[in-house]
Amino acid sequence: MTSRPTRRQIAEEDQRQLKRQADFRLAADAVAAALATFDEVSAIALIGSVARPLWREVPRFQPFRRLEIELLHECGDVDLAVWVDRLDRLHALSRARTAALSRLLAETGVGVAHHQVELFLFEPGSDAYLGRLCTFGQCPKGHRDCAAPGCGRAAFLKQIEGFSLYADTLAADRCVRLYDRDGGFTLRAADIHAEGPELSEGTD
Repeated sequence: MTSRPTRRQIAEEDQRQLKRQADFRLAADAVAAALATFDEVSAIALIGSVARPLWREVPRFQPFRRLEIELLHECGDVDLAVWVDRLDRLHALSRARTAALSRLLAETGVGVAHHQVELFLFEPGSDAYLGRLCTFGQCPKGHRDCAAPGCGRAAFLKQIEGFSLYADTLAADRCVRLYDRDGGFTLRAADIHAEGPELSEGTD
């Protein structure tokens, strides 16, 4: 039988989740900087769990799950809301995302895959959700995902059948605005304060 994790092991797992969130925030900054060079991008915001203090929950992995030991939430990916005036250069936006993450890896050693940075596209003014920026290199790809209704109506604009955003996704207390075309960059994701438990010096 697997022994119960010690307090130190629990604290180490919590620190691992905080490090993962911090790396994702660096990726958000790198991609946001690249996207902001496009005239059609009017605003960028960090949304999802990378934008907020991590909460405690029983994780998906063992032995913590079996023993119902709560850890800090594990961020699955980076979610960026991007407001765009037009949809005719989405492939260029996708290439910019990939290039930014490659530079981040080369300069810092932080590795985040392009498919781990989800770009949710919105219409300026109305905040109407348009779809996601596809991670495939061609459109259509011939993948089963491409069969979703409306997918590819604009090249590289991805739709997921049955998907809908939470109503409060863009609420002020659930997202962090990083960039506005009129005012430039307002905050770096890396500067968002992250709270978490200190690593215990004990072993029990």
